[in-house]
Amino acid sequence: MTILDWHGAQADDTDPAGWGRDGTEVSPPPDIDLAAVRRYRLARVRAEMQTRGIDALLISDPVNIRYATGARNMQIFCARNAPSRYLLLTPTESILHEFTGCEHLAAGLETISEVRASSTASFVAAGPQIVQRERAWAAEMADTVRERVGPQACLGLERLNAGVAIALSGCGLRIVDAQEPIEMARAIKSAAEVQCIEASLRATERAVGRLREAIRPGITENALWSILHQSVIAQDGDYVETRLLSSGPRANPWFQETSSRVIEADELIALDTDVVGCHGYYSDFSRTFHAGPNRPTAAQRTLYQLAHEQVHHNMDVIRPGLSFREYSERAWNIPARYHANRYYLSAHGCGMTGEYPYLYHHADFPASGYDGEIRPGMTLCVESYIGEAGGREGVKLEQQLLVTDTGTRLLSRFPFEDALLA
Repeated sequence: MTILDWHGAQADDTDPAGWGRDGTEVSPPPDIDLAAVRRYRLARVRAEMQTRGIDALLISDPVNIRYATGARNMQIFCARNAPSRYLLLTPTESILHEFTGCEHLAAGLETISEVRASSTASFVAAGPQIVQRERAWAAEMADTVRERVGPQACLGLERLNAGVAIALSGCGLRIVDAQEPIEMARAIKSAAEVQCIEASLRATERAVGRLREAIRPGITENALWSILHQSVIAQDGDYVETRLLSSGPRANPWFQETSSRVIEADELIALDTDVVGCHGYYSDFSRTFHAGPNRPTAAQRTLYQLAHEQVHHNMDVIRPGLSFREYSERAWNIPARYHANRYYLSAHGCGMTGEYPYLYHHADFPASGYDGEIRPGMTLCVESYIGEAGGREGVKLEQQLLVTDTGTRLLSRFPFEDALLA
């Protein structure tokens, strides 16, 4: 197989996005005003705080810290070892408590008014002194909050240890959940954010092109999946959030993680990118490939064509002003034989990770769905998984798009497989 450009024709030594076959950049990427991106995101969070009467947010999710300030540091480590770095955000200040020894990393960010060393309150750091450490940490933080925003402050929390949250609630502050204001802020993208998303997608598409080139009977799933990682990191992406590449019978049902299984002749290989890529933005599209050397079977083509139909039907449904309930009612009805193994969502928001909103299948809306409105500036990923319960193989397809004032614009450009659509 050869690297394809995004129109399906064979590329020369450079693809349309400006990268050589060896992964080196051969033309400059589009200019993106990253300072404007940071200012926009910080203003979005503060506006949502004001709408809800929240005086301060204490943010420890590393993706949310990056969204609000642009500060990046050991995102996976800090997600596991919370709170090892955290952000206190008020209407006028943003105080980043950075991991010890890393205070210099946020230098020059106009979104941060002060950097302090974090005072870690975790069992790993404190051992049997954890309760005392959490209480002291909470008392110190509560004093800081009161100094900044007043004695009866309303403080929003997310992703903190239970002991820390309990201790803070005993310090005379009104504690609320910070997830809603942050998710609602993240849901609407600026034009410059969309540029970041497209840069991330182009890099991931190049990586998937190299993965696709390497498909052959005899390669393991892990070896094939590693090509995605290598190319993403070489292009200054961050990491791959899941292990979703599987082949043959391991592609049905979905969500079987990549393994050392050897790919056999003429099998399907299904991939969900889930790449946290350039500028920290999520590149999330899915494709299913055929290992060859023979042509796909009629059964394989049927699975692929149904998944393709589902994705494109649901993309056509999406428009600004449509309610989540209306979307669910108009979305593609999954045939009964494939319903048991359906993907758990019909579509979802996408920014720095998967995010608000979740749009559910019609059958799942009564139990899981919630209402809201599809709005311009949302970026959505439209999902499909088609695999019969007890069947040998399955197909995963997904497209990423932007909701505009008048409709939608496709963001993901990687081609579908002509042989599976034939």
